[in-house]
Amino acid sequence: GGTPRRLGGVARPDGGGVQTPRDGERAGWYRGGPRPGELGAAVILGHVDSKTGPGVFYRLRELRPGDEILVRRADGSMAVFTVDRLEQHRKTRFPTDDVYFPTPEPTLRLVTCGGAFDREAGSYADNLVVFATLDVIRS
Repeated sequence: GGTPRRLGGVARPDGGGVQTPRDGERAGWYRGGPRPGELGAAVILGHVDSKTGPGVFYRLRELRPGDEILVRRADGSMAVFTVDRLEQHRKTRFPTDDVYFPTPEPTLRLVTCGGAFDREAGSYADNLVVFATLDVIRS
């Protein structure tokens, strides 16, 4: 539920990582992959929180298998995905292939930070990844 959030494109910087949107209230679609609802794994990244409060993916950890995720597409249609599973991984062991590798059907990956906050590093130790599969695209 809640208010729909606008997406911005995010790109892999030269270092190979993926940039998250600067604005904690926005999620960003990884523009190197398919758009949500297209064949393959569409990836959307967002912050769990910031110094000013909860981020766009603050409640992502509350999703459960079977929950719906609605993504409004640029053409105004709505891609409806069903959550398959949630996984939490150390950032040093991020499941790159599982998140970005092409899939034979339209899928969605939502990525945010999770786990313990490392004050010295100024970041979370883990990433939370939600895996979902497309059900339908509504006009």
